[in-house]
Amino acid sequence: MRSNEHALKIPDDVLIQAQSLAEQLRDLLNPYVHSLTPAERQNIPKMGEKTLSFVEKAFELAGLNPMLCPPYLNMSAFAIDFADAHNILPLYVTVQQTAENIDDTRMLAGSEAYHAALTFYNSVKHAASQDVPGAKAVYEALKVRFPRVKRTKSDEEITE
Repeated sequence: MRSNEHALKIPDDVLIQAQSLAEQLRDLLNPYVHSLTPAERQNIPKMGEKTLSFVEKAFELAGLNPMLCPPYLNMSAFAIDFADAHNILPLYVTVQQTAENIDDTRMLAGSEAYHAALTFYNSVKHAASQDVPGAKAVYEALKVRFPRVKRTKSDEEITE
């Protein structure tokens, strides 16, 4: 039998407090953050680690050489964009790590609960086949809820 790695229940008051803090974080940042459509995310140029130094140097040199800035370049908007892109990164990393840990815990707990349910279901199924009193009713109640994987013909075909 597999070991149960997720054996420490998260207390309800901790979950309630975490949910409240997550909502506070969302509400605190809501006036400043933006949602992008998938198409927008795909089509905008992105600043990553490799382009960060370029953007940083361009911002610095644009500030030192205003005569080289075109009149349509809004330096105050550039300053806001650069500062937020740079300063929000530590928050993003922390939130992303937390989200991944929450998702991993959710996935692990769900997997272990599903494994325990399968163990019980198979035991009840065997007991019902042996005419153990009460087992057939339990088996029938579970059988209608048991997720069956339907295989299609394309799943069985091997492509060359």
